[in-house]
Amino acid sequence: MAASIIDLHTHSILSDGELIPAELVRRASVEGYGVIGITDHADSATLESIARTIMSFAEKSRKFFPDIAIIPGVELTHVPPKEIALLVKEARAMKLPLIVVHGETRAEPVAEGTNRAAIEAHVDILAHPGFISGEDMALAVKNGVHIEITAKKGHSITNGYVAACALRHGAAIVLDSDCHRPGEFLTEQKRRDTGLGSGLSQTEFDKALTNSEALAKRLLNA
Repeated sequence: MAASIIDLHTHSILSDGELIPAELVRRASVEGYGVIGITDHADSATLESIARTIMSFAEKSRKFFPDIAIIPGVELTHVPPKEIALLVKEARAMKLPLIVVHGETRAEPVAEGTNRAAIEAHVDILAHPGFISGEDMALAVKNGVHIEITAKKGHSITNGYVAACALRHGAAIVLDSDCHRPGEFLTEQKRRDTGLGSGLSQTEFDKALTNSEALAKRLLNA
């Protein structure tokens, strides 16, 4: 797994991506992915339908895509902070392996308190958390929540801040594409450019890749 790209944050036409799940996985496999998380945007209206559809697709597709592991998930997006814990509980009850929350990116009007609510709910990944507070970052360490450095244009404008804050508090960094369309997949070079461009040293970048690998293994064995 270590020699392949691991990307735990992508989107299909089940939310606002441009590719059906099969094409998303096929293109990712050709790009050199070993693991892909399909994490379509969801809220209280769509969580159950998206989660069950992606889990069904992943189960049926294993024999067709033997060279890439598919991890079904959702990205809870623009959910009121007070509702996040309940939706995480519902997703866990459905045995959905991967739960991401759309953090307080500066590119969108995400509700204040979303970062804290996601961390308190013990989600797997807090995506593009914007100007996350040191207090919230410290809680992410305590609760085992991974902090995302993103290759996605717009959301990536605070990568430097996020990386520095995560390193200062000892949080587990992962690096994902937030892919919505062809051309946004990670490549080895894009992944490296994003990580080092956020201010990570080579050692810290390598550690982020190790974090992604360890998380993927845990989710695949769940």
